[in-house]
Amino acid sequence: MSPNRKFCIFLNGRSGDQGEDERRARLTALCDAAGVSATIVTPNGKQPLEDAAREAIRRSQADVIVAAGGDGTIAAVASAAHDADVPMGVIPQGTFNYFARGLGIPEDAEAAIEVLAEGELEQVALAEANGAVFLNNTSLGIYPLILQKRESIYARWGRSRIAAYWSVLLTLSGMRRPLRMTITVDGRDIHLRTPLVFVANSVFQLDRFNLDGVAALKRGEFALFTARNGSTLDLARTAFRLAGGAAQKGEDFDLVTGRDITLQTGRKRALVARDGEKSLMHTPIRIKMRERPLQVIVPTPDASTDTTTERDIAASS
Repeated sequence: MSPNRKFCIFLNGRSGDQGEDERRARLTALCDAAGVSATIVTPNGKQPLEDAAREAIRRSQADVIVAAGGDGTIAAVASAAHDADVPMGVIPQGTFNYFARGLGIPEDAEAAIEVLAEGELEQVALAEANGAVFLNNTSLGIYPLILQKRESIYARWGRSRIAAYWSVLLTLSGMRRPLRMTITVDGRDIHLRTPLVFVANSVFQLDRFNLDGVAALKRGEFALFTARNGSTLDLARTAFRLAGGAAQKGEDFDLVTGRDITLQTGRKRALVARDGEKSLMHTPIRIKMRERPLQVIVPTPDASTDTTTERDIAASS
C-alpha cells in the first residue's frame, strides 16, 4: 500500500471487551507507531452502522475505510466502501472474526494495523440478501432467535465464545414451530419445513466446522444448509456436532448449492440474520452476488501468520 494513504478507522464502541475511550487511545498509539495516518470515527448509536460508515467516508475523504469491530460492523463498512468504490481495511475486534481470519488478517490489533501499512489489495466477492450485504452467512429460523438470546447473555455476562454457545442451548429449549419454506435455487423449487435455513459464503467458516460446500463457494456459488425437522434434542445434538466439527450431511442437515437463491416463508416479513446482526426483511428474500468485487487490504503472501486462510485452503485442495 502507498505510505501516503489516508485511513479512516470506523470504530464500533459496542464491539470488543474494552471501553471505547481505551480502545480509541490504543488504536491511535498503534497507528502512530506503524506510521499509519488515520482518523478514528465512532458512530453515535442513533444511525444504522451502514449509514454512519457512509458518512464517515464522505466527511473524512479518506483513501481507505477501516472497520474496527466484529463481523456485523465489518459487513456494514464493506457495504459503504463498495458503494463509494474505496478499499477497505479490517481491525477485527469481534467474538469470532470469521471474515478477517478467512483472509489471514491477524486478530491482534497491532498486527492488523501493520497489515494496513504493509499489505496489498485483494478482490473479494460480495454477497447480498435483498440488497443488504453479508460476508460470511445469512440465515432464517432458529439462528436469528439465538442472536436475540445472545444479546441478553452478553449484556449480563460479557462477550465470549462460551456465552455464544450457551445462547444456542437456551434458544433451542424454547423453540416453537419450524418454518414452512419454498426455496428456489437457480430456478428449482424446494418445498420443506425446517427450523433453520443457513446460506454460507465463507470457505473459512465451512472449513472451521468441517462442512461440505467449499468447492461450490470456490465456483462462485452459495452453500445452502437446511436443518432436519426433528425434536429439540435432535437440534441440540446437531448444534453440538456442528460446534465440534462433526455434523453430517444427510443426517443433521441437507445441502444444496447455487448462485441465485430465493427464500419464501409465506409471510410478509421474516427475521433474518446477516453476519451476526439481525433485521426484519420483506419476503421473498433474494440472495445473490454483487457484480463488482470489494477491495480489501490483506497480508502480503510472504507475511507470516498463524491463521489458516481461505487462500491456504484453496491452494491445498
